[in-house]
Amino acid sequence: MENDITKRVIAEAEYMIDTGDTLRQIAKVFKVSKSTVHKDLKDRLKGLDDNLYIKIQKILKYHTDIRHIKGGESTKKKYLNLTH
Repeated sequence: MENDITKRVIAEAEYMIDTGDTLRQIAKVFKVSKSTVHKDLKDRLKGLDDNLYIKIQKILKYHTDIRHIKGGESTKKKYLNLTH
């Protein structure tokens, strides 16, 4: 793996641990696609830093567990804004 990619993967992982942001939010910050961030944190990180990988997997699982709640809140907000 190239040195620049390695640095980006570690930086994304540390950023997610510090902020708890979602993949989409991290993609905007690092100016890459959501798919790239996903591949970085699910695949590339595993071979680089096992401790970071374990922490990231817990955060990603939490995001998966609550996505139905966040989606419902977003939809509710959207329709409340349309009626006012």
